[in-house]
Amino acid sequence: MRIAIAGYGTAGQASAILLSAQGHDVTVFEQSPEPGPVGAGFLLQPTGLAVLERMGLAGRALALGQRIEELHGTTPRGRAVMAMRYRDRREGCFGLGMTRGALFELLRDAHAGASEVRTGTRIAGYDAATRRLADTDGRVHGPYDLVIAADGAHSVLRGGCGQHVRRQSLYPWGALWSLLRIDDWPEPDRLLQRYAGTRSMIGMLPVGTRPGHAGRWLTFYFSLPGEAVEHFDDAGVVAMKARVAEIWPELSPHVAHFAHAGQLQRARYRDVVLARPHHGPLVVIGDAAHAMSPQLGQGVNMALLDAAALADALASHSDLAVALEAYRRERHAHVRAYQRMSRWLTPLFQSDRTALGWCRDALFGPVGRVPGARGPMLRILTGELRHPVQDGIGQIANDPYSPGYTGSD
Repeated sequence: MRIAIAGYGTAGQASAILLSAQGHDVTVFEQSPEPGPVGAGFLLQPTGLAVLERMGLAGRALALGQRIEELHGTTPRGRAVMAMRYRDRREGCFGLGMTRGALFELLRDAHAGASEVRTGTRIAGYDAATRRLADTDGRVHGPYDLVIAADGAHSVLRGGCGQHVRRQSLYPWGALWSLLRIDDWPEPDRLLQRYAGTRSMIGMLPVGTRPGHAGRWLTFYFSLPGEAVEHFDDAGVVAMKARVAEIWPELSPHVAHFAHAGQLQRARYRDVVLARPHHGPLVVIGDAAHAMSPQLGQGVNMALLDAAALADALASHSDLAVALEAYRRERHAHVRAYQRMSRWLTPLFQSDRTALGWCRDALFGPVGRVPGARGPMLRILTGELRHPVQDGIGQIANDPYSPGYTGSD
């Protein structure tokens, strides 16, 4: 088929690699003149690693990133709120902290058609009748047998799903992000967080290497109300550093160099729900289809799972309509589970509801130690709350990266 992909983020890159390998004629459009990563760092879960393993890229990812064994969150006074160890899910289970740049370059190097990506082309619309795309310069592209909208949380093409777009609202909170080089960080295998009620959250995620830079890196993130993120300025930097000193004084030396708002990246999050992620020959994947709060750390994993499931559906069904419906069925339960969990959990960590913070601090630890509850909590962490794909993603059910791994669980 002739396939167009709008967007060269993780979902677009992985789709281009997998579909080109199947022999499709793939054209990728990217609005940036120079494609590159957006964001500081992320936590890759076993589900996402399974897709990279299938693509032959897991080994390189492990070399670039930092293996994470535990997510540990405390109050400013040191009281443990959560302590979730991957090995409690199964022996050998782990997450992988990576910089966005490392994953972008890993996928770009694996994409044979990377040099042919049509950069500087912002897709503005799609005509279902002619199966053509139009860009902001008035140029028309196509026709295409299939159009894949991988244009992110603020997707333009998502509107092509019409009445199937059920929700696309902004969350009231957001965050500031930055990469910090700390070669002697004392907890290189733990994602650490501090919570001061529900109004302040700070995180430090080891992410391994950074392309073009020496040393070991961590992603620092600091939560703020959405309006504060939008209007963050140099005075906000001063206030942020003062708050860091109150909540996590050991971090103060590592953020002391921040003097200007431009030194930190701003992030606002959308809550996107599609009743059906396809309409005619248009299919929406990645954040364009199911953007959510990053509280559960599943965005990149979801993008990789989407790309793999779509490639499998197209390989298994010669009829496009049947293939897209098979794709929807494959991803529906997993996506819905994480959308609901993300919407439910976010106010416990980022909101103006003080009482929720008290309940979280009092109950999360004890509940997490209850045998019947700990299993589901760990499945949420690892991206395995619902079996997202058939064993084909990991190829072998006992592959330790695979959602279907049966090891010592």
